[in-house]
Amino acid sequence: MSGPLSGASSKSARGEPDRAHVVVAFDDNRLIPLLFGEFDQNLALLEQMLGVDAVARGNQVTLRGPAEACAQARLALDLLYERLLQGHQLEPGDVEGAIRMAMAADTSMSVASAEPKGRLSMAEISTRRRTVVARTPVQDAYVRSMRENELTFGIGPAGTGKTYLAVAYAASLLERGDVARLILSRPAVEAGERLGFLPGDMREKVDPYLRPLYDALYDMMQPEKVERGLASGIIEVAPLAFMRGRTLANAAIILDEAQNTTSMQMKMFLTRLGEGSTMIVTGDPSQIDLPPGQRSGLIEAIDLLRGVEGVAQVRFSDADVVRHPLVARIVRAYEGARPDSEPKP
Repeated sequence: MSGPLSGASSKSARGEPDRAHVVVAFDDNRLIPLLFGEFDQNLALLEQMLGVDAVARGNQVTLRGPAEACAQARLALDLLYERLLQGHQLEPGDVEGAIRMAMAADTSMSVASAEPKGRLSMAEISTRRRTVVARTPVQDAYVRSMRENELTFGIGPAGTGKTYLAVAYAASLLERGDVARLILSRPAVEAGERLGFLPGDMREKVDPYLRPLYDALYDMMQPEKVERGLASGIIEVAPLAFMRGRTLANAAIILDEAQNTTSMQMKMFLTRLGEGSTMIVTGDPSQIDLPPGQRSGLIEAIDLLRGVEGVAQVRFSDADVVRHPLVARIVRAYEGARPDSEPKP
C-alpha cells in the first residue's frame, strides 16, 4: 500500500475551504508507471475531476488543493494501487471509476494522517477470462445486491453497465458451479414477437434482438465455452415468449430490456423463479416501446415489489454512465425534456 502521507492544511481568514499539501509514497517502484499512467495521464485525470494539482516525483505524488479533494485523490490512488498489487491491469475506465468511488465515499479523512475510518473497496466480478470492477457507487451497490438477493432490479439509462454487470455476475455463478444453467432473455418488442417473416431458423430470427446479451457473454467467457454451453443447453439465450410454462431451477436468469414487457409478461417471467436460482431484471423506463396506453410491466413490478424481502431495486442515473462522456450529457438532455412518469423510490 501507499506509505505514510504527510501534509498540512490551512484555512484563510475569509473562511475559504481548507487547503492541503499532501505527499503520498508508494512502495513498489515497478507499479509506478502503471499507476501514474503514460505521460502521467492518470494524474491528469485526477486533476481534472477533483480540482487538485498532482505532481509526480519518483515513487511519490504531491497533491495540492482543497483538503477534501486531496483526501479523495489519495483514496483513489490507493484503490488503483491495490488493484495493481493484486495483479490486475488498469483499464481506461478504472481510473475514472476509482475517482468516482473516492468522491462518493464517506472517508472523513484527516489531512495530517490521511487514515480513513474504514477501508474503501470496489465490488468485483471475476470469471476465468476477466475481472470486472464497479466504477461507480451505484454499480458497487448493484453487484452487492445481486450477491445478497434472489431477485434484483437494475433500473436506469443506457450506458450504466446494468446489463453487462448482470451477465458478468451470471457467468461467474455458472463458472463456479453455483448454478447449473444460464438463461438470458429479452422481449422482442420491435417485431411484436411475430418473427416469422424474418429469414432463417428460430435462432437466426431472434438473434438480432439478443445480440447485446451475446456480446457481454462472449466478453466474460471463452468463446468455445459459450458455444459448447449454447449447444448443450447449459446456456440459453431466448426471447421472453419462450419462458412461458417453465420453472427455472438452479439457474442464473436475466431479463433485459424489461421496460418492454407487459404486465402479464412480467408476472409470467417473475413466477418462473425456481429453487436455487438467482434472477436479475434490467430496464430503462424512459425507453418504453409498448403501444400507447399500455403500462410497462417493469414499472408495475418495481412499484408492487418495493420492500418485498429478497427483492432489491438499484437505480442508476446519468452520473453512472460509463460509456463516452457525451452519452451522459445526452441522457441528461432527454431526461430534462421529458415529464417524469416513472415512480420514485
